[in-house]
Amino acid sequence: MLTIVTSLLEVAAIVAIVIWLLPLWGIRIPVWGLILIVLAFGVYQFLTYRLGKRALGRKPVVSSDAMVGRYGKAITSLTPDGYVQLDGELWRASSVGSHTYRGDEVVVREVKGLTLVVTPRADKSEGSK
Repeated sequence: MLTIVTSLLEVAAIVAIVIWLLPLWGIRIPVWGLILIVLAFGVYQFLTYRLGKRALGRKPVVSSDAMVGRYGKAITSLTPDGYVQLDGELWRASSVGSHTYRGDEVVVREVKGLTLVVTPRADKSEGSK
């Protein structure tokens, strides 16, 4: 419901700008142009709503035990903190032991809150979990 109300308020703001503000600056947009702008904005709102709903509908990881032992890739250098990617998701991470460079494969050793404690992957011949 909130999404619909905010979308209507945004459309009303666009219409108000086109009708009252732009003519003050000498810019006149015909009615058909206003209709195209509102339709384009509606399509944009629909697509972002669908994508956002899909992302928010994903199930969160319930157990930290499910994360331990999984393999990922360092997105930033971990000196000792940075970011890693696991199964397409970006996670805050902290490296234990040696320095981990961007692009290195890592193994999750522990989960502290929403931060993964990782180490560089020692055996790269193993398949990922």
